[in-house]
Amino acid sequence: MPVLPGSTIGILGGGQLGRMTAMAAREMGYRVRALDPDPDAASRYLVEQQLTAGFDDADAAVALAKCSDVVTIEIEKVSTHCLERAAQFAPTRPGAALLRVVQDRALQKAFLTEKGFPLGAYRTIGSEAELAAALTDLGGKTFVKVARGGYDGRGQFETEKIGDASEAFKALGGERCVVEQALPIEMEISVMCARSPSGEIAVYPPAQNHHVDRILAWSALPAAISPALAKRATEIGRAVTESLEAEGLVCIELFVVNGDLTVNELAPRPHNSYHASVVGSATSQFEQHVRAICDLPLGSVDIVRPAAIANLLGDLWKNGETPAFDRALAHPGVRLHLYGKTGAKPGRKMGHLSATASTTEEATRLVQAAVATL
Repeated sequence: MPVLPGSTIGILGGGQLGRMTAMAAREMGYRVRALDPDPDAASRYLVEQQLTAGFDDADAAVALAKCSDVVTIEIEKVSTHCLERAAQFAPTRPGAALLRVVQDRALQKAFLTEKGFPLGAYRTIGSEAELAAALTDLGGKTFVKVARGGYDGRGQFETEKIGDASEAFKALGGERCVVEQALPIEMEISVMCARSPSGEIAVYPPAQNHHVDRILAWSALPAAISPALAKRATEIGRAVTESLEAEGLVCIELFVVNGDLTVNELAPRPHNSYHASVVGSATSQFEQHVRAICDLPLGSVDIVRPAAIANLLGDLWKNGETPAFDRALAHPGVRLHLYGKTGAKPGRKMGHLSATASTTEEATRLVQAAVATL
């Protein structure tokens, strides 16, 4: 049964992704409520009610579900117990089973391996001795990542030395980790997929991504790759989404390695790499998310005009002063998207610039030039 406009959507998470999902939902005529541990979360001015509670507070999740017709997430940190409890009172999309797999790197890798998707060499470890053995086995440069948590490069340790096992294990809190062999990456791309409870699937063209210090710096849509590679990425995205039996959005991060693709990570929510869909696609990822969780017909994923985005980090707010956005907006085709966050901090995503142009390359050049003026 479709959840029609006029109904209430509950969002577990009130960050920028929740904010932009709420904007799309309200434009379509939905009421929106959100839950977030931060009373000043980005979504607070765009929802009818914002509950201040932790992502492990099952009673608060139940309270949200009781006043919602469907519940979704904008962050993987939500406990599966909260989703299970919420599901007793409203449909939760995605569900706890999917989140349980995706929010744990080890389980995610095991799932992808079992289903036959292409992955780089990796090992799962739970002790210092196992880490030393994994570093010996994989050899060369590796990335050690905590199995749970970690974001924008946090919870990771890069090494080329087997002797770093003790330091790495301690630095990562002695937790269970995934050890990944470094790959000769030619390009990073992602594929956004939407699936409704009725089983309809829509797959966006791949986006091209560039990271600096493990934080996404810019992204462009569509990616400047061959039609054959785009087709392969789309096939992987569709197959992953079907295998997960997802309800909502799933972003599949991929590496181009030796002309082929390997899966990096999955995210069951809107994704930073598809912010360009707001200005470049027939249907933004946020409207698509609303359509998918409400079991409405999915929107067109056609590219109306090539687009690119560049993230604005808190580093730009020097001495608490607002950056000179007038200079950036002087570039034709450039738009400003701020997230309403308080307290700019280094590395914190405060917003992004977007640009459209006749080609992906021109949109990317334009948005980078606009950022450079800041």
